[in-house]
Amino acid sequence: MNDSTDLSNDLGIRIAGEIALSDNPGETLRKWRHEFGLKQVDLSHSLGMSPSVLSDYEGGRRSNPGANFIQKIVNAMLDSDILTGGIIAQRYASLSQPFSSHPSILSMHEYMSSIQLSDFYTTISGHEIVPGPPDITGYTVVDSILAITTLSADNLFKLYGKSTNRALIFTNVSRGESPLVAMRVVSPTPSAVILHGISTDQLWEHAPALASISGFSLGITNLPLDALLTSLQNTH
Repeated sequence: MNDSTDLSNDLGIRIAGEIALSDNPGETLRKWRHEFGLKQVDLSHSLGMSPSVLSDYEGGRRSNPGANFIQKIVNAMLDSDILTGGIIAQRYASLSQPFSSHPSILSMHEYMSSIQLSDFYTTISGHEIVPGPPDITGYTVVDSILAITTLSADNLFKLYGKSTNRALIFTNVSRGESPLVAMRVVSPTPSAVILHGISTDQLWEHAPALASISGFSLGITNLPLDALLTSLQNTH
């Protein structure tokens, strides 16, 4: 068994476990389909089923999927990844390395299923300036000065925790220039970059354009840091 097969197997075990143990297995299934960049129609085709059936599972309109169905759908997602070089499995192997204790990370959390980004902005009293993906599956609160001055480009990627589908909230910013430039060297980009403690008038004038080019949501929040961390804790 080669290394790439090992990585796929490890990721498959993780995905199957998350779906089986989730309070909302359909939503967790949807989260992972998005992580693999698969459309419902493409995944359902590889499974030999109607897209409406897969949609019903994801929407909770069918009873919880059994072990055989979960295994079948996990294998289909992993097979799609293998066809493109196992990029997703390699990415998650890198993300699985412990990193949350780095001093630049003020808080990090993974959700069992995706949450609407609009609801997340409401939780942190934030304002979205540039729209992006509709949901996230985690967040990281980062001291931007510590992160940018102490982390390499490779380690910046580890701010993503266990998923790139997350919001990176940068504190200790003046205009947001450094975090936005840093995100240009990290691939793939997060779902959202949120700048803490600045107003729209203070925002770097090129920030919206860079966010649009990279395809992530850009927002701001002025909630005091202690209140921000408490509000995030209440979403767990």
